[in-house]
Amino acid sequence: MGKGKIIIIFALVVFTVFTGCGKAPRAKAVKIDPYYLTGSRENREYFRDLFTLLAQGDNSPKGGDNPSGDFAAVREIANGFARAKEYEKLIHFLSARTINFPDDPYKSYYLLMIAYAYTQLDALPVAAQYFDLIVKNYPDLTVNGESIHFACLNQLINLSEHPVQRVWYYQELISRFPDKIDLGTAWFMLAQTYEQIGDWTSAIQAYTSYLPYAGAMIPGFANAENYARQQVDFSNSNKDWTFESLPALLATVQAALDSGSSYQLRRCQAKVNFFARSWGQGDLDNAGLNVFSLSNFMHGNRIRYADKLDDSSNSTEAFLRTWGWSQYLSTWYLYFRKIYFPADPEIHGRWEWAGIYYGEKF
Repeated sequence: MGKGKIIIIFALVVFTVFTGCGKAPRAKAVKIDPYYLTGSRENREYFRDLFTLLAQGDNSPKGGDNPSGDFAAVREIANGFARAKEYEKLIHFLSARTINFPDDPYKSYYLLMIAYAYTQLDALPVAAQYFDLIVKNYPDLTVNGESIHFACLNQLINLSEHPVQRVWYYQELISRFPDKIDLGTAWFMLAQTYEQIGDWTSAIQAYTSYLPYAGAMIPGFANAENYARQQVDFSNSNKDWTFESLPALLATVQAALDSGSSYQLRRCQAKVNFFARSWGQGDLDNAGLNVFSLSNFMHGNRIRYADKLDDSSNSTEAFLRTWGWSQYLSTWYLYFRKIYFPADPEIHGRWEWAGIYYGEKF
């Protein structure tokens, strides 16, 4: 679900304005804390009438035994504070309400309003604590057709700085509200969060769940589908083409080139995620990969290679300039990289021949 839509839904849940809100029904006056009588004369009278109605309901012989009626008054008072941007008064009023009436069935809504007020005061860590409290400790409510828990979870995903908690929030969204969210985005972001906490097995499972939904745009991840597919395919492969070190890989590749053996060279080639493209082509463009055949280029040609790796090589990737492959495109750079795959400590840190760049470097 897009961030804009989430914010709109959240605002609808926490800030509902009654029609005719400028005129509250008259009732017998009671003693009211003047702290809450704020704004213009008309507004003060409006709040006075609402607090009078609420107090009479709370002080009735059954003592607040009309939760729906009380809720209407409480919500309108809170909305009045929100409209006036009196967020401190809103927090004070609803906090007292939740303390004095612990069995109020609408308590989760009041806590949501408090969280909303804290977001308006830019006290986001405090707001996050309230959102988390509601989801984990109070039953869900539906207001204006929207779930309070759903609104809280969406806020928590954006506010939480702890990936372990975000994992739980994504799991809740996926399991409880699959029809209200973009499942592809949720699965991918859950996988990313698993990576952050080092749970690689769960990350691969989440990427696998994401792939049937691949194709949707995920903000900040232009190559999400390609990345997820690479992780899943590599995880499911036997990885028998990897080498313990770059020198070992380089020596084997050079020996295959010296002998002119496409078979030996092919054995060094990565079996998944191998690419063959020109410089400047994107990661998603592996044109010609499925029909790529080394023997077609090595037969009858003597392939030469540079005495050393290209100067752009570093500790995690390396380039070897080779030539003699074709009269139309003689120069190829063989690309080697260090494997990043913490899910398997025996493979993590080994080296692979991962691809080919055609032509001279820019």
